[in-house]
Amino acid sequence: MELALDTKLAANYTSASQKARVLTEQWVDNSIFCPNCGQVSIDRYPNNQPVADFYCSNCREEYELKSKHNAIGTKIVDGAYRTMLKRLASSNNPNFFLLKYNLENFEVTDFLVIPKHFFVPEIIEERKPLAPTARRAGWVGCNILLQSIPQTGKIFFVKNRQVEPKEKVLSEWGKTLFLREEKEVSAKGWLLDIMRSVEKLGKREFTLDDIYAFESELQKLHPDNRHVRDKIRQQLQILRDRGYLDFTARGRYQLAS
Repeated sequence: MELALDTKLAANYTSASQKARVLTEQWVDNSIFCPNCGQVSIDRYPNNQPVADFYCSNCREEYELKSKHNAIGTKIVDGAYRTMLKRLASSNNPNFFLLKYNLENFEVTDFLVIPKHFFVPEIIEERKPLAPTARRAGWVGCNILLQSIPQTGKIFFVKNRQVEPKEKVLSEWGKTLFLREEKEVSAKGWLLDIMRSVEKLGKREFTLDDIYAFESELQKLHPDNRHVRDKIRQQLQILRDRGYLDFTARGRYQLAS
């Protein structure tokens, strides 16, 4: 995979944002395979497509591209807040490609995909309305809170200029596809919260008591639930049944290989 952006493509553009869009979209079009089915390349939608930027002609997965020349950070600015919330409940909510490039040598440094099944309302932050003096006065945008997405939902094609093997990308994508079967938002939210809790432990093997340590935190996230420990055990059982976790002994678990 070639990481350099073809700057000749943007020679006729004066706007920095237009140049970035042309260069990064062309790079994705030429370089990226579909992480869902492995199709060797994906296709670009015509400009101004309302939902997505790319799609796979084989499996019909859709992808929206966000590019930055600085650190990806903890949040990504996106479009209208209400529109985003409606998209989360729709069947054509796209997956997200995030691309970071070096502005000095126009080289891709990081590229990752966040599968759409990791998007729940809790990771969408409402921004303040635009000021009355703004051209779109009162318009309300949103941010995607990347820190609220489990690391397993951030699948790298390129990390720190190192290209990841295709087999690894496809494997990591497949590990969490079971989340798409959870149609109820609250049920998916619980699973994601337990996955985040497991990641916070920072170890491959853990005990039930380790996860119980997050009881108060989970109670705040789900104030209507009065049986948090029961819910924790239930979610661990689901994650085990889905192959995300392995049960090793009574009260002991480990992340599946």
